[in-house]
Amino acid sequence: MVLDRTREMADPFLNVIAKRFSHINPDVLTLFALVFAGFAGVFFYFSNPVGYLEKYFLFFAALFVFLNGLFDAIDGKVAKLTNKASARGDFLDHALDRYADVIMVGGLALSPWCHHQSIGLLAITGMLLTSYMGTQAQAIGYKRDYSGLLGRADRLALLMIFPIIQYIALHYSFQFPSNITILEVVLIYFAIVGNITAIQRFYSTLKWFKKK
Repeated sequence: MVLDRTREMADPFLNVIAKRFSHINPDVLTLFALVFAGFAGVFFYFSNPVGYLEKYFLFFAALFVFLNGLFDAIDGKVAKLTNKASARGDFLDHALDRYADVIMVGGLALSPWCHHQSIGLLAITGMLLTSYMGTQAQAIGYKRDYSGLLGRADRLALLMIFPIIQYIALHYSFQFPSNITILEVVLIYFAIVGNITAIQRFYSTLKWFKKK
């Protein structure tokens, strides 16, 4: 999955939404995205495969993940539309994105869906290193690197889709061997592919140094 490379396809849709929010300071939209991530993390943390109501928390978590991604996508566009784009705003956006990522994935990693917290730790590590390698490449003069198998847009898409699949699987009493949940498999995917993506971006930047 490489949704970060196909951002242009969503631009017409996002531009329409951004125009409707152009009266709001883009920094406020960035803070909204963080708040929505907080709600997503809380609903992931308190969701439970046993409790009747807690199962439905997965739907709320997926909704707030979507809202986080939406507001994260339009804050920069609003900044450009209103001539408020700045290095400070870009820094704030990326810094709060990292907090948002940790809150959402951390909430899932600490929830009953994940039986091995070491998996959650590796998932968060891969996620943070992937983002770090992408922005650090730009910091040393290379482009902002969105290459690799698992970008932020990919992670958000998985966190929107698979909680719903997990709920449906519960309804049909489906589970993997050793009581591994579908959401735990998603975290395993984040842990493995996220760290591979970080290594890919690391290697890509080293290649740029060699060519330079």
